[in-house]
Amino acid sequence: MLLRPVALLLASALLAPAALAEVHEVKMLNRGSEGAMVYEPDHLHIAPGDSVRFLPTQSGHNAASVAGLLPAGAEPFKSKLNQPFEQTFSVPGVYGIQCIAHLAMGMVMLIQVGDAPAAELPASLPARAKTRFAAQLQKLGAGQ
Repeated sequence: MLLRPVALLLASALLAPAALAEVHEVKMLNRGSEGAMVYEPDHLHIAPGDSVRFLPTQSGHNAASVAGLLPAGAEPFKSKLNQPFEQTFSVPGVYGIQCIAHLAMGMVMLIQVGDAPAAELPASLPARAKTRFAAQLQKLGAGQ
């Protein structure tokens, strides 16, 4: 008799973290409130274990991690062009995300997982991408 309540309690405890994880949606756009070639929103602060669903609202876009803006221990990723893509972020830190086809046009975003310190921007980034990343870092730092 006691075995069943204990099994239910154990199952609830093990499944609770997965049930608490959130899925955040990001649109990939040709034009948005911040200009041309953008992700909306352009930055997120999420909890470890949360996922982000990238939606190609308009064609010609993907979502890929940026080399040099990836926490130690996190795996790089790249979605297919024009395909919805969901990525779970388990390793705390700051992740740079790019549309490979539009990096030079500044189509980038930042995702802060947990309470990670600010990241250093890679020197090799195109000017427009670097400018947008810097603005996004300021917004994350201000808690926006």
